Amino acid sequence: MGGTPRAPVAMNLRETFIDEAVIRVSAGNGGDGAASFRREKYVPHGGPDGGDGGRGGDVVLIADRNLATLLDQRMRRENRAESGEAGAGGNRTGRNGSTLTIRVPVGTVVSDPAASEHAAPLADLSRDGQRFVAARGGRGGRGNARFATPTRQTPDFSERGQPGGTRTLRLALKLIADVGLVGFPNAGKSTLLRCISGARPRVADYPFTTLVPALGVAEFGERRFVVADVPGLIEGASEGAGLGDRFLRHVERTRVLVHLIDVGTALLEARDPLELYASIRAELTAYASELAERREIVALNKIDLVADRSALDAVETALRARGCSVQRLSAATREGLPELLVAIIRALEAADAEAAQRAAGVEA
Repeated sequence: MGGTPRAPVAMNLRETFIDEAVIRVSAGNGGDGAASFRREKYVPHGGPDGGDGGRGGDVVLIADRNLATLLDQRMRRENRAESGEAGAGGNRTGRNGSTLTIRVPVGTVVSDPAASEHAAPLADLSRDGQRFVAARGGRGGRGNARFATPTRQTPDFSERGQPGGTRTLRLALKLIADVGLVGFPNAGKSTLLRCISGARPRVADYPFTTLVPALGVAEFGERRFVVADVPGLIEGASEGAGLGDRFLRHVERTRVLVHLIDVGTALLEARDPLELYASIRAELTAYASELAERREIVALNKIDLVADRSALDAVETALRARGCSVQRLSAATREGLPELLVAIIRALEAADAEAAQRAAGVEA
């Protein structure tokens, strides 16, 4: 599994990253049925020939892998499909209304804004091309020809079309990536992403440089995987501090977490790296308990700032005692980078094997 990191085409998100939107969707109304009678020469008492109204168009959400944000939906909050046309004489049926298609990024979760926080979503559009009918068009009304019977041969009434469905939807984007980079602000996540992929997130020596998630494609040996740089977390993030709850949802879909700890700065400032690790773990667990079970690699970053490397031995031993996979790293100098990539690939392979076993159990 040897090799060196390569930098393929980047998957950077737009500078304006919009991961939430509330929209209103209205399906088309059904067209009214027609009340009409045949009027032909030599047929003075023609029967009813009113046609049915057309069906209103649906509103459909479709996941599109070519989209990265919900910016379009934020800008256009009212979405209405075409109504069906009314029927006409001569038993002519009105034209059906066109379906309104709204394309959203893969990973968009659709929910009811009025529902409780823990209610199940209406749809989870996690695959390219996946569809969700958000609102159904109204049925067209029946024309008077439909109501003719042997005892009622000249009905002079028709049916009105039914109104289309209308609802308000909350759209929330969860990035889909194989690996999620987590840690406190300025832990070196963006620098690491630059090293292993073609992504170019903003990098600077101050907290909260990354204000939006960024994606990059890493390639090592024969394996390629997608990495998400999630903005730095702070204590209280699971409760919304620092917009942390919005950022945390982007690690829900990842199969492996790489937890970066800035041991270089921590040791210089006499801070305990184990406390930094425990704080982020607590936020992940408080947000979603299943994140505590996610495969995790702890990267002790910025070791180039550590004069005495033996000072890391106790930290590494304590983390391994907790069952952690630990790697020493300097994202700035790339020291330890190949070893970290090998560990990531092995973790992904193990996660794939577990998923295959679960799928086989379900099928059995």
